[in-house]
Order: sequence, then structure tokens, then C-alpha cells
Amino acid sequence: MSSRTSPISQIAIRRAVARDAKRLTRLVRGSGAYEGKYAAMVAGYRVGPDYIEAHRVFVAVDADEHGGRVLGFYSLVLAPPELDLLFVADEAQGRGIGRLLVAHMRSEARAAGLDRVKVVSHPPAENFYHRVGAVRIGTALANPPAVLWDRPEFEFRIPSE
Repeated sequence: MSSRTSPISQIAIRRAVARDAKRLTRLVRGSGAYEGKYAAMVAGYRVGPDYIEAHRVFVAVDADEHGGRVLGFYSLVLAPPELDLLFVADEAQGRGIGRLLVAHMRSEARAAGLDRVKVVSHPPAENFYHRVGAVRIGTALANPPAVLWDRPEFEFRIPSE
């Protein structure tokens, strides 16, 4: 089994703290999903301590490693309800971490009393969102110069328990 597809024995999801900001920024800027024509979108992107304080940001860490290597993270904005960021480190993709983060996000959304959460997806992530149960609701049109391409819009429906 290659290291790319080998399972991680212990994954913990914890609330992000201000000191995670630089690691999360590096994960976003280094994402292989944003190479080529998408590179400009994240070139100057920053996940700052202020962002972490303002939103529900959670990180997936490898609990087997000293210091807990960050494998991925997501950010849930409550008003209006939106999954603002969801990233899995390139070397950790294919191990179910994205699916785990989405399940955690759904649980957080339910606990916050939300019944749906919108996602404006990066085009290469469209199939992922279909696979984890999001429903396509439309298209966010390009908004030059910030965003040069149309993006699929999804919604997670959050059933009450």
C-alpha cells in the first residue's frame, strides 16, 4: 500500500486555535487543487488568527505524530450558514479525511441549530461534494478580477435528530 492511500490510525478533530493560523495558511496556499489557472486564487490567501476566532474552524490532526500534523481543516460560518473553507493536505487525500471533516461539520451545524449549510465549491472539488451528500443548487458566476470562473453551489441539508 502506498503512503498516499495508507490509512491513518488515529485522527483527531479539534477546534483550531490562533497558533494554527500559519499551518492552515500553508495548507491552503500549497494545495495541489489550486495549481495552474487556479493558483492566483490562493496565492495571497491568509487564514489569520482573527478568522479562526470569528468562525468555527476545526482541524484534523494525526494523533500518532508528536505535535499532531495537520491533515485538513474546515471553517463553518454561522450567519449566513456556509462551509467557507475545506482543505485536506495533498499527501493525506484519499484516506477519508474530507469525509470525516464533512461529518464533523454536519454535527456542528446541527448543534448550532442550522438546517442547511451552503458551499460555493472550487470546480475540481465538485465530485467530492456530490459523494459526501451535498445537493447542487446553482452556480456562482465568475466575479473578475477576484474569481475568473463560475463555481458550483451546493447545499448540505442538516436534519434535526
